[in-house]
Amino acid sequence: MSGALKEVRNRIKSVTSTQQITKAMKMVSAAKLRRAQDAITQMRPYAHKLQEMLSNIVSNSDGDVDMALAAERTVNKVMIIIVTSDRGLCCGYNSNLIKLVKQTIEHKYAAQHAKGDVQILPIGKKGYEFFTKNGFKVVDTFWNIFTGLNFEKVQTAATYAMEAFANKEVDAVDLVFSEFKNAATQMFIAEPFLPVQKVTGNAGGQKADFIFEPNQQVLIAELMPKILNTQLFKAVLDGNASEHGARMTAMDKASDNANELLKSLKISYNRARQAAITTELTEIVSGAAALNG
Repeated sequence: MSGALKEVRNRIKSVTSTQQITKAMKMVSAAKLRRAQDAITQMRPYAHKLQEMLSNIVSNSDGDVDMALAAERTVNKVMIIIVTSDRGLCCGYNSNLIKLVKQTIEHKYAAQHAKGDVQILPIGKKGYEFFTKNGFKVVDTFWNIFTGLNFEKVQTAATYAMEAFANKEVDAVDLVFSEFKNAATQMFIAEPFLPVQKVTGNAGGQKADFIFEPNQQVLIAELMPKILNTQLFKAVLDGNASEHGARMTAMDKASDNANELLKSLKISYNRARQAAITTELTEIVSGAAALNG
């Protein structure tokens, strides 16, 4: 019986140590989440307004204006940008993003994938590792952006995608990321990044009339790359906040599960200890009775 007691006691120590780790990770993720949430909350209205402005300008531009990044053509080659995390232990966050990429390829780019014309641009170590191991064509330059995350690093990835599209190396660029709602909720989104999408028109069916200063060509050439850089940066900030929210929630649940497991183990330990005491008392009484007999 002493062997059983020792085994249960060791399991209690192991679960207690694990619980201390999960509690510490939850506190770290909560602190990081606060900063990441502030960053995306401040960025989102600005990015949404810029995206709306860009779509309106593209939709109402004259036909003679050169907009290489808004040119729609037959899709033969595709690039998919996926924003995952560098670390695990964040529940189904990374697996859901990878699953969404697979679904996008299956439903939208199956023919291109069969020809080997789908390439993945991963931002985050987990996405890079998965798609590299599974034989996808991977751009391996930007996966470590989260190490010292800043706008300049994200801009290099956006510039790479824009140059590939403008040079007709790819005909479409899609973006897969998770939009942060709150610590327990993330929205997994797959949306077109290039070509720039046009709006369908306002409720009255009339096109907006813009006065451009300087001229439309100069303005579009200057604004379009900057706005696209901002859109990708917003997606990366969304992903960063979503990762910490998912990890905080996962570690909180793990700590609760450890509590339940500790309760069960302590009950088992007490039962085993009581059985051992009862056995020892029985042996003592039996020995005393034998001596008296």
